[in-house]
Amino acid sequence: MAVDRSMNVLVVDDYKSMIRIVRGLLNQLGFHNVDDAVDGDTAFRMIKEKPYGLVLSDWNMQPVTGLELLQRVRADAETKATPFVMVTAEAKAENVVAARQAGVNNYVIKPFTLAVLKQKLSSVLGEL
Repeated sequence: MAVDRSMNVLVVDDYKSMIRIVRGLLNQLGFHNVDDAVDGDTAFRMIKEKPYGLVLSDWNMQPVTGLELLQRVRADAETKATPFVMVTAEAKAENVVAARQAGVNNYVIKPFTLAVLKQKLSSVLGEL
């Protein structure tokens, strides 16, 4: 089944420059309905208000981290099935394990290329 590239995508990162980069890569992959949030608290409010077909979130943010956002999304009956990809510089094994245990769909280590993002998203959404 073809991936619906018209789905709403949410990019969560406290660095606007990283949001711009990820948005640009998503646009290159054909995703144009891209929203952004600079922290997990704002992101969760947005996720509750609008259906997202994909969330890409940084790990290190304050006051709510990407891991805490993931835990909130998975704990909520309305949002628990939302595909969630952690996009972070945190490559420590214990962080990957914690994200997996919390229900992350995939994990992308910064820096990454368009090809890496495409491969990671394909494993979550289907072939792009």
